[in-house]
Amino acid sequence: MRQPLLAFNDKGIYCAQANVYLDPWRPVDNAIITHGHSDHSRWGHKHYITHHMNVPIIKHRLGDIVVTGKDWGETFTINGVTFSFHPAGHIIGSAQIRVEHKGEVWVFTGDYKTEDDGISTPYEVVKCHTFITENTFGLPAFKWLPQAEVMTDVNNWWAQNRAEGKTSILFGYTLGKAQRLLKYLDPNIGRIYTHGAVENMTEVLRPMVSFPETIRVTRETKKEDLLGSIVLAPPSAHGSIWIRKMTPFVTGSASGWMAFRGARRRRAIDKGFVLSDHCDWQGLLESITATGAEKIICTHGYSDIFSAYLREQGYDARTEHTQYEGDEGEVENKADAETDEQP
Repeated sequence: MRQPLLAFNDKGIYCAQANVYLDPWRPVDNAIITHGHSDHSRWGHKHYITHHMNVPIIKHRLGDIVVTGKDWGETFTINGVTFSFHPAGHIIGSAQIRVEHKGEVWVFTGDYKTEDDGISTPYEVVKCHTFITENTFGLPAFKWLPQAEVMTDVNNWWAQNRAEGKTSILFGYTLGKAQRLLKYLDPNIGRIYTHGAVENMTEVLRPMVSFPETIRVTRETKKEDLLGSIVLAPPSAHGSIWIRKMTPFVTGSASGWMAFRGARRRRAIDKGFVLSDHCDWQGLLESITATGAEKIICTHGYSDIFSAYLREQGYDARTEHTQYEGDEGEVENKADAETDEQP
């Protein structure tokens, strides 16, 4: 029986022919990395290969690593296996990995979304025989509104809070979500402040994307300066001593999980905005159809439900266990958390 081109083991997704791993979760010699989130890009590998836009991101997060950057569509061959990176649209620098050997083509998406957010390189359909897809929001209940509508709601919320003399604290994950929010905040409403972790990552990304001006929250920041402003912060700051100096404030959270009834209340958030860096149900199905793949491997998220649906549609679909979180519950990276701006 022919060995599959990619196989799942206790370290990650392994290509035996090339002796490399894709987004491994345990230390390996050679790792090909889709993007910079901590569940896909981990410390400890001897050599990293990733898209060149992701290089400064993982260097910021992982420190002194040996890393090679590649361009979109640039092919590189390891022991007869050809690899290339293609845009995933998930966050800045996020890629799908195309793997080809003897005419057989696999694509590993990592995390992806099909809506063009204006800061990530837009998702690209890559034809293949086998497609490895996330299923973070793989339920029919998940259907996203256009980003422009969501950001209009965010800015209107901020303007209303400003009119009431309150500070708006908006939670979004440090890498990706925070910058997506920042890109479309209206600076005509007021000043935009950032938690140190968000500011540190945004500084890494500014050479690649034009963002509005931000002000880092420090020990010297006065409460009266914050009134009427908006503060971008990681979810880990919610309920912390750090936000007490911002009273009176109103909290908001941007996440795909806000589509669930009761999610805002359970998380003690005043306002929820449904904004995800992953595909919704329809986006997943349309992406799979567009690839032309007959074999689908479902990883993190609602993989059992989603793969069962695909089988009903005639696909050869199965699930595989990974250590990817994929739930927009990314643990804040140590490099992000180590800031000296705590009040």
